[in-house]
Amino acid sequence: MTTLIETDEHKALRAAVTAFAKAHTEADGLWQAAAKLGYIGVNLPEAYGGGGGGITELSLVLEELGAAGNPLLMMIVSPAICGTVIARFGTDAQKREWLPALADGSRLMAFGITEPDAGSNSHRITTTARRDGTDWLLTGRKVFVSGVDIADATLIVGRTEDARTGSLKPCLFMVPRDAPGFSRRKIDMELDGAEKQFELVLDDVRLPAEALVGDEDAGLLQLFAGLNPERIMTAAFAIGMGRYALDKAVAYARDRTVWKTPIGAHQAIAHPLAQAHIDLELARLMMQKAAQLYDAGDDAGAGEAANMAKYAAGEACVKAVDQAVHTLGGNGLTREFGLARLITASRVARIAPVSREMILNYVSHQTLGLPKSY
Repeated sequence: MTTLIETDEHKALRAAVTAFAKAHTEADGLWQAAAKLGYIGVNLPEAYGGGGGGITELSLVLEELGAAGNPLLMMIVSPAICGTVIARFGTDAQKREWLPALADGSRLMAFGITEPDAGSNSHRITTTARRDGTDWLLTGRKVFVSGVDIADATLIVGRTEDARTGSLKPCLFMVPRDAPGFSRRKIDMELDGAEKQFELVLDDVRLPAEALVGDEDAGLLQLFAGLNPERIMTAAFAIGMGRYALDKAVAYARDRTVWKTPIGAHQAIAHPLAQAHIDLELARLMMQKAAQLYDAGDDAGAGEAANMAKYAAGEACVKAVDQAVHTLGGNGLTREFGLARLITASRVARIAPVSREMILNYVSHQTLGLPKSY
C-alpha cells in the first residue's frame, strides 16, 4: 500500500534541501557539498555509508535542487542507477569498493546503454562480451553517455551468449575510465549542461571476472532494477525544472504592470500558469507512487508507474517552461532571466531515457493488453 501524503521526515528533508539549494547557487562544488550532507547517497544502504533511504528520498532531493535552479544530472546515474544495481546485485567486494565512495561523492559512475543503432532497445544491443579464460572481452559502441569524463567507471550494458540457447542476453559490466581499449568522444550538443555527453568505443576491453555485476543469468531483472529508478529520477529532474520556470513566471506576473494591474491579474496569463502548476503536481503524485512502489520491492508495479511518471513529468515540464517563457515575452529569451536555456533542456525529459512514444507503447501493451506493432 502506498501513501502519497508526505511524512514529517520527508517534509523536513524537503525543507533542508531547499535551504541548502538556495544557499548554494553556484554549480561548482555543489556535488561535494550535497554529498557531505548525505544527500547524494541518501538512497544507499547505511552499512556502506549511505542514508538508508530509497528512491523516494533521492527523487525528493533532486526535485528540490532542480526547483532551486541547480539540478544534478549525475544523481540520476551515479547513486540512482549504478548505486541501486550494485546495492541490490553486487558482490560484497563490489559493495565495499563502490557504495561508500558513491555515497560520499568521492567517486562517480556513469551508465552506458544507448547505442547508435539500437537506442535503448536492450534486445538490439550489439555491445558484446565474450569469455577469454577467466576474463571478459567487451566490444561495442555507446552514445549519449553522460559524465564519462568525470566518472571513475562506467556501468556498461553488454550482451553475453547464453550457453544453453545460443541467444544473447544483457549483462552489466563495470569498465574503469582508463581501461585499455576504452575511448570516448565528446558529442557536440546544443544543450549547454554542466555534464557533457559522449560516444564510447570499446575495442576488446579486457575485464576481470569481478567486473561483471550480478548474476550472468539474471540480466534483464538487474537491468530494469536500474532503469525504473532512472525513469523516476528523470521525472524528479523534470518536475524540479518545471517548478523553477513556473516560479520565475509567477514572480514576474505578480510585478509586471503594463496597464493598470499586474499582468498576472489577467486570466490569459493566470490560467495557463495555474494549469502548469496542476500538471506538475499531478506528475509529482505519480512520481511519488512509483518511488514508493519501487522502494517497497514491487518491481512490476513500479515499472508501470515509473514510465507514467516520466511521461507526465516530461509533458508538464515542457509546457511549464514554454508558458514561463511566453509570460515573460521578450525577457523570457534573455540571459538575465535564465529561462531560454530551459527550452532545450526541458525537451530532454521527453526524449530521454526513453521517448514518450515508447512509454505509450509500454502502457498500451503492458497495461491495456493491446497487440504490438513491432
